[in-house]
Amino acid sequence: MSGAASTGERGVTLAAARPIADGLFVEVGGEVRLLGSECGRCGVVTFPRQASCRRCTSTAVSDRLLARRGTLWTWTIQAFPPKSPPYAVADPEAFEPYGVGYVELPNEVRVEARLTVADPDKLRTGMAMELTLIPAPGAEPDVVTYAFRPVEEEEAQ
Repeated sequence: MSGAASTGERGVTLAAARPIADGLFVEVGGEVRLLGSECGRCGVVTFPRQASCRRCTSTAVSDRLLARRGTLWTWTIQAFPPKSPPYAVADPEAFEPYGVGYVELPNEVRVEARLTVADPDKLRTGMAMELTLIPAPGAEPDVVTYAFRPVEEEEAQ
């Protein structure tokens, strides 16, 4: 990722960040975008990007920058530590619940992601969401992952 001064909702500076995995997201014009793929034969869009189409198995796929905004399709609150492995929880007593959901990107794909909100009273199916970066849980401090945050009413218009 290049050295822009953009930040995610929790103040993650892109210039100092390392992605949790290569090829999930990129920076374009100072904004973070998820990187998916689009089949040149049947048009299906996938995330994360893939070498072949999940629908028709064609290898004629190309990278596609996905929309930054979408709508919350469904969600839940992860209220207890996930089982380990593969999820390592250093201190189960310090676990904090978090939101997780599927965000539908218009005319593209539904993306499973962490949500920046863990309060069920502040989440509703169909609400506008926007891509952001957050510190990757359990990783080194400079490692980030993607998440979606609610778009404020005035931002959505």
